[in-house]
Amino acid sequence: MTGVLVVDDQALLRTAFSSLIGAEDDLEVVGEAADGRQAVELAASLAPDVVVMDVRMPVMDGIEATRQITSGPGPGGARVLILTTFDLDEYVFEALRAGASGFALKSRPLDELLTAIRTVAAGEALLAPSVTRRLIAHFAVQARTPSRTPPGLAELTEREREVLSLVAEGLSNAELARTLHVSLPTAKTHVSRILTKLGARDRTQLVILAYQSGLATQA
Repeated sequence: MTGVLVVDDQALLRTAFSSLIGAEDDLEVVGEAADGRQAVELAASLAPDVVVMDVRMPVMDGIEATRQITSGPGPGGARVLILTTFDLDEYVFEALRAGASGFALKSRPLDELLTAIRTVAAGEALLAPSVTRRLIAHFAVQARTPSRTPPGLAELTEREREVLSLVAEGLSNAELARTLHVSLPTAKTHVSRILTKLGARDRTQLVILAYQSGLATQA
């Protein structure tokens, strides 16, 4: 069972999201929050698997809340799914840099939110890899803050750097296995080791780190 914390300052949306999520056999709404501060407090006390997070909220916005919720060291802990109105909103990339695992559009059918939650919970690239990759690449190139090389990057083997570059292109584990001519378990092991070495929570974070470190570049 995947525990979900729903965060939005609009009561009607919180109710709609919670009702939709709670009707699923494999998903459970463990709490609701109306602002970022409440989200941080509830995430600490309820330990949800996924936090569905609005960006623009009073008291504390979704970006700062995401940063605090995902600030624990290494993989694990709650994953944050950002809700946004526009797919190329600058706030989306800031939230991803703050530790969010992906994003979902409020304008899309609610059923897509369920897919997004399950995808984020599984640690996979969110929705269509090309969409997430395009979004991250777009803002990674335009980011004005200096890039910071992840401390664990130097620990990666040549093969792991190759795998990280392919992950940044949006390849799934199965596609990695075919491209590298290795077994699926071997591909999964490579990704798992990279996650551990870089202290990343999921594949989306690996994509961001690859762009920020210069290992991946926008096509």
